[in-house]
Amino acid sequence: MQSSELESQVVDRAPIAGHVGKSGASLERWVLADGSSVVVKRIRPASDLLGRLTQDDSVREYAVWAGGLLDHLPHGVEHAVIEGWREPGGASLVMRDLDGRVLSWDDRLDRDQCRWVLGQVARMHTAFADLSIGPLRKALTPLTSFYSMFAPERMRPYLDSGSALPGLATRGWELFGQMVPADVSGPVLALLHDPAPLVRALLSRRCTVVHGDLATVNLAVESGSLVLLDWGLPALAPGAVDVARFIAGCSSVVELSREEILGEYAAAAGSSYDEEAMELGLLAAFVWLGWNKALDAAEHPDPAVREREREDLAWWVARARAALVAGLP
Repeated sequence: MQSSELESQVVDRAPIAGHVGKSGASLERWVLADGSSVVVKRIRPASDLLGRLTQDDSVREYAVWAGGLLDHLPHGVEHAVIEGWREPGGASLVMRDLDGRVLSWDDRLDRDQCRWVLGQVARMHTAFADLSIGPLRKALTPLTSFYSMFAPERMRPYLDSGSALPGLATRGWELFGQMVPADVSGPVLALLHDPAPLVRALLSRRCTVVHGDLATVNLAVESGSLVLLDWGLPALAPGAVDVARFIAGCSSVVELSREEILGEYAAAAGSSYDEEAMELGLLAAFVWLGWNKALDAAEHPDPAVREREREDLAWWVARARAALVAGLP
């Protein structure tokens, strides 16, 4: 089905405001003549800050769907796309309307829910690990661009873009340099400016296709299946990259501790679990999101959150120090 065919069935449409995505994509809810509804995501790389920063020339969220990658998700792990098409300057994706089933930052995962999510993610990593991705490889996110996307020198040109993200990231890295001991902040900032050594180390481990932006707000639960949304940053990397990103962004909204998350994923991954890859993945997540850790620890308006984030920052500093002492292979 193409845009013209679907639009001929639309009886009502409305923009979806207030969604948490940081990209330039817009969302609309379309009500069709049969009473059903769908969500239409319009992706325009030219107006998508994260897409520009990660060299998204192929509209990768569309490309990985159209190329069939998501068809290989294991039973019980799903995506939401039901149709799509390319358009001048980008692409559009039609998705099942999961209103009410997509998690928000106000939702918390209890211990059993978090354990279940990690198990499903481990199954996805196993399913993708031996997949021949062929031409799809060029649609995946280059890890060097991924891990340097928030670097101050890459953010500064966009300070007047209308997005708050560049200003927050540059301020966060300034605070990072002040708050994190030099034996950790120096090497982390060096890897932020040139992530090539870190990327080589990650790619030397067993790789799979990772979601790239594994966060609770990109998850939904439907009929007992985990639905993964927002495939705008898929990459070839160890599965640890997804888990480390999940811990970095979501440890405050799940009941499992950071160490318990690591243990549950290790148990779910079984013999394929790679401890060295996980240490590298945690270091990489700190390179990617250290600015946000420092920003919240120093300037979050809620004193309780500041205190929690200071403790979180200390944990990340300790894990990064251990990885740096071990050295990059």
